[in-house]
Amino acid sequence: MQTITEGAQAPDFSLQDQNGDTVTLSQFQGDKRVLVYFYPKAMTPGCTTQACSLRDTKAELDALDTVVLGISPDPVKKLARFVERDALNFTLLSDEDHAVADAFGVWGPKKFMGKEYDGIHRLSFLVGKDGKIEHVFNKFKTKDHHQVVLDYLSQA
Repeated sequence: MQTITEGAQAPDFSLQDQNGDTVTLSQFQGDKRVLVYFYPKAMTPGCTTQACSLRDTKAELDALDTVVLGISPDPVKKLARFVERDALNFTLLSDEDHAVADAFGVWGPKKFMGKEYDGIHRLSFLVGKDGKIEHVFNKFKTKDHHQVVLDYLSQA
């Protein structure tokens, strides 16, 4: 697993959102920063905590010219249920074949309760208006993720 680093060009992608519409990373280039955050599985406790915290700080993120794109290997229908259940106010994207996770270097071996398997590592990437990785968020707890991002954006 080779995670993409700061200063690198962000891999462009096109994925379906929770409504089945196609979203492309490059559509934001020159206009907004994009927080691309990878999470393992919709509607699980940690992922829900992380998503709801981002939901609750959307106005602050908007004020800092930052769009949120959450990416997981969940199918579109499950993402739609997640958005509806938790009134999420940002875009979730389906990466079922984990090709985008691979491109960002967040798909790889994991351990949980003694089992080893391949899955998404919880990392976030701030893509600058120029399409390059401005910052990699790799040290946070799900409940603090939003604050770590806001603190960085406020200083940048």
